[in-house]
This record gives sequence, structure tokens and C-alpha cells, in this order.
Amino acid sequence: MFYKLLRMKYLKLLILITLALPTLAQTTIRQDAKIKSMVDEVSSKNIEAIVRKLVSFKTRNTLSDTSSKTEGIGAARNWIKSEMERYAAVSNGRMKVEFDSFVQPAGGRIDKPTVLKNVLAILKGTDPTDTRIYVVSGHYDSRVTDVMNANAVEPGAVDDASGTAVSMEICRVMAKSSFPATIIFMTVPGEEQGLNGSAHIAKRAKDEHWNVDAMLNNDIVGNTHGMDNDLKDNTHVRVFSEGIPTIDLAAKGDTLAAKRAAAAISALINNGGETDSPSRQLARYIKETAERYVEQLDVKLIYRRDRFLRGGDQSSFQQQGFTAVRFTEMNEDFTHQHQDLRTENGIQYGDLPEFADYNYIQKVARMNLSVLANLASAPASPINVGVTTSGLTNNTTLKWEDPKIGRKPAGYYILMRETTSPYWEKKIFVTGNETTLGYSKDNYFFAVQSVDAEGHESLPVFPKPVR
Repeated sequence: MFYKLLRMKYLKLLILITLALPTLAQTTIRQDAKIKSMVDEVSSKNIEAIVRKLVSFKTRNTLSDTSSKTEGIGAARNWIKSEMERYAAVSNGRMKVEFDSFVQPAGGRIDKPTVLKNVLAILKGTDPTDTRIYVVSGHYDSRVTDVMNANAVEPGAVDDASGTAVSMEICRVMAKSSFPATIIFMTVPGEEQGLNGSAHIAKRAKDEHWNVDAMLNNDIVGNTHGMDNDLKDNTHVRVFSEGIPTIDLAAKGDTLAAKRAAAAISALINNGGETDSPSRQLARYIKETAERYVEQLDVKLIYRRDRFLRGGDQSSFQQQGFTAVRFTEMNEDFTHQHQDLRTENGIQYGDLPEFADYNYIQKVARMNLSVLANLASAPASPINVGVTTSGLTNNTTLKWEDPKIGRKPAGYYILMRETTSPYWEKKIFVTGNETTLGYSKDNYFFAVQSVDAEGHESLPVFPKPVR
């Protein structure tokens, strides 16, 4: 009886979508054939080859040698750049590859001024009126037990050649295609020394007014065996997302930024939106999109910025006010992270390539690709999204404006869920810029997202109260 009622509820939801959206009735359940073809092209063999090549440089410690052509972080970054240039050769000039070079001053885990180089492969969007940028990243530096030891053998296969391989492999696949918005495939150094590479590029993005709509950080995405629980899990990946945006918490003093930050925090908290920050909306989008395209993958939403005692490059972007999340494997094996190579009590320590699961990294890469391709193909999100609070009513009136950049959407989805639900439960298609629903704004959460005629959806926007 329970399963019969569940099926009836699901059918009612599909009927609701179909009646509301006759020309786009399949958009929430069908795949884009072009994107699915790209997803399928992601190769576990290529990923393994990238990881093993990165390990072959012996060390990629941020403080390691930069003069050798075969060892050290200098050789590694030169190889990454040359590989990405090879991928870019088939882009018909749409992709350019460059170093983002800077001098990291001495301090903290940097013992002397050091030249660091982020590697960026920029796939320029085809719509000159669409300024959106999507960033995917992994860090290519490695370490052992002593983070200042630059001369040991430091393979860094999972942490984080796996994330670097994700960025590189989907760069190879996507270079042959074009999208209205821009995608940057990035690998960064200095993560283990204090997020140096990502901090520099995120600040540059802020200073140069890049319109970064979302940043995906892949860090430790290659292991499927849990050290403590002895679990073998190749079907789950964690996405960490913050609640109250970091930039809001960081703003201080009687400044315009601080006032805006306080208003943003107030709007979230007063309206029960602590779990509806931009990063949480991105996380939900990732789960829905990735599970539509990648078989045997369950995306687990983790409502935290990161794990206890750890951090990642997504934080650098969050601190500059951008929407960002982190991907990490479900169960970590700490005998293979930040460890000197050794054997003790029959246990092999060290981040070696034989402990990586390349079919699992392939799934993670396919997840990233499906999300980036859908976002970069979709129209921009609606702006000035609001929920009317001018009077007491059991209905909900939502208002918004068309995006000011890119092409005009074919319509909009009104997203709806119970206040206790982590996922959006209903999608209602509308045209125009206002709609009234027979559901109380006091009892449900709502959001609005743009959609084009092919069903590509923008990131959802949580409404603010308006009168």
C-alpha cells in the first residue's frame, strides 16, 4: 500500500509538470544528448595516466625544485600547461591556456618568496553578452608528513592528483564544444601551504570583476576505502556547502559592505533560509543534475564548509563573495594522506597511485562535466527575486526580473519544498515575471530559476521579502 501511494504521488508530480509545461514536459527527466555524449567520453584510462604522470615527478611540493625538467613542481606545472594546450588545439581558437604567475611572499608555510603558477585553460563563451564564468579546480601540489619537507618522495596521487585529473580530463572533452558562458579549467599550487594559489586567483577575479557564477573544487576524490570503518564505497561523493556566506561573516565595521552583509544575513535568518545560501542552491543543483547523467552515483549534501581540521580552495572563492563548493570522497583513508612513504605494522603509508580508484574518479569527473555543461548552456539566473509580504494571505506571490546578461529565458521554474526537506520537491513552469501559487509562503520554501527551450536550468535564486 505504501509503495502504491508513493507511485501515485510521483505520478501526480509528473502530471503537474506536464500540464504546466506542454512544450518542455520532459526537461526535468530527460538528458541533453550532447551533454550525455560528453559525459560518456570521460575516460578512466586517461585519468589514471594523468595521475601516474603527476606522481612520476616524485614531488610536487610547493617549495620543491622548479629548474628540473623531470622532477619537482616546476616540471609538473609545465607538463600540465602543455597537456592543456594540446587539448586547446581542437577548440578552433575558443580555448587559451595560460599561467597565472605571482610571487608568494615569505610567511607561514612559505619559507622564502616563491614564484607560484596557477594553470588556467579558459574556454571562452560564445555569447558576447553573457559574462558568466564557471570555474573547476584541483590542486597539483603535494606533501608528506612535514609540509615543509620539499625533497621527499611525495606522490600525492589522491591528494590531489585526482582533483587535478578531473579538471584536466573534462577540459580535454569539453574543449571540442562551445557554450554561451565561459568555463575555466584550473589547477593550482600552494594549497597545502595555505591555499596560496586559489587565494591569488580568487582575489584577481574579485579585483577584475569576473562574474564567477559558481566554483567547483575537487580535492581528494580518488579513494573508495574507509580507513576506520573498512567500508568500500564507490557510489557516493560528498559536496560540502556553506550556509551563511563567508563573505558576510567576514565583513566588519561601519562600511557599505558590512551593511550589505548584515542585511544578507538578516534576510536569510529571518526567513528561515539558513540552508538556502547560494552555495546550498549550487549543491542541490549538482545533486539533481549529476544523478540525471551519471549512473551509480549518489551525491551526498554535507551542510558544512569543509571537514573538521581541514580546508580547501573553495574557501578562497567564498571569502571573495563567490559561490563555491568542495567535492570529496565519501570515506577517507588517512594512512594515504599527508604521510611519509613507509610500512609500519604491515600497513603501507603514503599517497600512492595504486590506492586510487580510477573508475570512481571517472564518475566524479562526469559529475563535474554534467554540471558545468548544463550551467554554461543555461540562461542566466533571474534577478531581484522576491516574495510579496504586503498582506496576510495563505497564497504566495513571487516576482522577479529577466536576467540582464545573455539570452532571454524561455521561461522559469518555480521550485518548492517543505521547510524540513533538503531537496526541491516540485517544479512549476511559468512565463512572465510574476506568479501566485495556492500554497502559503509560511509553510514552504520557494526559489526561481531560468530555463531555456532545451531544458537547461540556471542556478535557483532564493527570494527576498518585498512589499
